Amino acid sequence: MKDESISPACGRPARSGGRAARHAMRAAPLTEAKRPIRAGMSGGTYRPLSQQDMERIYETALIALEQIGLADAPPSGVAVMTRAGAILGDDNRLRFPRALVEQMLGLANKAITLHARDPLHDLHLSGTKVHYGTAGAAVHMVDVLGRHYRESTLQDLHDAARIVQQLDNIHFLQRPMVARDVTDNREMDLNTIYACCAGTAKHVGVSFTEPDFTADALEMLHLMAGGEDQWRARPFVSNSNCFVVPPMKFATESCLVMENCIAGGMPVLLLSAGQAGATAPAPIAGAIVQAVAECLAGVVYVNAIKPGHTAIFGTWPFVSDLRTGAMSGGSGEQALLTAGCAQMHHFLGIPGGAAAGIADAKLPDMQAGWEQMCSNVMAGLSGLNMVYEAAGMHASLLGFCFESLILGDDLLGQAMRCVRGIEITDETLGIETMRDVCIGGPGHYLGTDQTLGLMETEYVYPVVADRTSPKEWVERDKPDLIQSAIARKESILGKPTAVPFPPETDAAIRARFNIHLGPVA
Repeated sequence: MKDESISPACGRPARSGGRAARHAMRAAPLTEAKRPIRAGMSGGTYRPLSQQDMERIYETALIALEQIGLADAPPSGVAVMTRAGAILGDDNRLRFPRALVEQMLGLANKAITLHARDPLHDLHLSGTKVHYGTAGAAVHMVDVLGRHYRESTLQDLHDAARIVQQLDNIHFLQRPMVARDVTDNREMDLNTIYACCAGTAKHVGVSFTEPDFTADALEMLHLMAGGEDQWRARPFVSNSNCFVVPPMKFATESCLVMENCIAGGMPVLLLSAGQAGATAPAPIAGAIVQAVAECLAGVVYVNAIKPGHTAIFGTWPFVSDLRTGAMSGGSGEQALLTAGCAQMHHFLGIPGGAAAGIADAKLPDMQAGWEQMCSNVMAGLSGLNMVYEAAGMHASLLGFCFESLILGDDLLGQAMRCVRGIEITDETLGIETMRDVCIGGPGHYLGTDQTLGLMETEYVYPVVADRTSPKEWVERDKPDLIQSAIARKESILGKPTAVPFPPETDAAIRARFNIHLGPVA
């Protein structure tokens, strides 16, 4: 907002007082409650599915579980689920009676907290509370200046965590890329945890390649937490677990990982990632049915092992471009698919997550902008608890971009403002202010107490995006959006990490494990 008022004589802006007041207003830090946007704001105003639609999807999912069931559960999973009431057929498929599914839904945790190393960043998942974060397993990094892709490294992962720590509108870090330079899978899994947690104090999500690797991972997390009891009280890392291989099969190794994580007190994301038209039905409704059915099987699995264990209902279906069969994460169909999944989470009364914000575009350009904004806004408005892959992802999840991550923070700020919606109160309707301005007043609202009072609590201002006039833009040497993002990236990464481990903790971790990153300053 410029420091101008309206001259009654000519109707043009004229300089007036109020600059000092506005500067003081913007300089004063806001309490969390007064910030215009923050993690966990409630969405749910966008509802592409009617109540009848959701009931039909749920009923069809129950039929699929009773009549089709899932194959390939490990023997331990078969034992625990059949004891609970699942039926193992002669075809070795587990089938799930409706009564069993509804019993386990009743046991499932409906209001969960994903802890962070810093309690300020704890995520409270219930209802339609919205949180945006990263995710994915990109194998390349986007070089925006060279306009090419290179393999991702462990240092890239650590740098992504450090950047996320400084971005207000990215609320958690799930591993967004693979450390291609760590070739041993066990060491890759362990170093992924270290690189992420050494870079951010927000909640972290990781995957494990094999079940045997979880014991070492839990030992490392106990060291980070200060002991096993402290870890179990506040587990700040969750397991992103692809426990199914669509269509309708358990992923045997991942199920064993999940069992180990549950025993170790680690939250799990029950992730069903079918691709519509390939590994999931082509109709959007059918893709949702299959994802719901598979995740309901996961709810039975988890709660048969440990009733109420922290688990996120991860209906995460993707869309195909049916002309080629390639994934199309930036499509309008993907946005609808994610919003529909969010509604099903609310219908079931269980915290859930899905994917949004994926760009098919290879660079952070106009195509990336519309693809990322469309699905992120619709996910937020639908009240999706955990919006994964919301920033930084390009080439349909094959590439990750630091500059896009930073630009995504601005994008998600605008998305969260849409989630917040419009407050209707006597104060916001503002008839008295309108009366004072229009009758004997200055004829404009610049500088009024109402305007000054709402500058920071009603409006969201981008950090990197440019809102200057063409004249000011020229005077500032025509700043380029990508160059501005690069400058912010370099500013963040040019400083020491904001959340290092205590030296004795870091030394203990390095003495026990082969940490590939150099000393983290």
